[in-house]
Amino acid sequence: MHRIKKYANRKLYDTTDKKYISRTRLSELIKQGKDIIIIDNETGEDLTASIVSSLIATTGAKAGGTVSSGVLIQLFRKGGNALTDYAKRYVSFWQRSFTMAEDEIDDMVKKLVKSKEISKSEGTRLKQEIMGFTTSLKVWISDAIDKRLKEVLSATNLATKDQVSKLNSRIKTLEQKLEKFEEVQTIEKKRTAKE
Repeated sequence: MHRIKKYANRKLYDTTDKKYISRTRLSELIKQGKDIIIIDNETGEDLTASIVSSLIATTGAKAGGTVSSGVLIQLFRKGGNALTDYAKRYVSFWQRSFTMAEDEIDDMVKKLVKSKEISKSEGTRLKQEIMGFTTSLKVWISDAIDKRLKEVLSATNLATKDQVSKLNSRIKTLEQKLEKFEEVQTIEKKRTAKE
């Protein structure tokens, strides 16, 4: 584990290697799979998530929101495609949470009605109000995630899956042409050597 102290002058000191390190070196440590923790030298506050976020932002795999440092480190190691996967999982998590919340709200209202703390009509109204709020919140979260993801993807200028596929295809074609060229060169050398 690399324990790194961040000083007020923004310098980073790796207490494991006992030397100052650059952000580039910090990026290398993360990509190599080294465990790191970055703490503020004065307050002892864990700054890992914010520092790794800034590293992601400067390397083209920017991530937004409040995310655990472990998730950010994994995103940084995996690159830009991991960000899209993370966003999809994040949205899915929220959708499942809201579905569970709806079930719990329904149970709560039923218990209140059953215990005669509220009438059936009051229970129906309460449930509708809460569900309306939940629906609005779902839409807001979904829109916020979509907006942020679009911002991140446009800022990172990541290649699409199709672009990567086309590039791989072109590379294979070039490799085949190079192999044929090398074969012709070998045959030509042998012919020249015989003459």
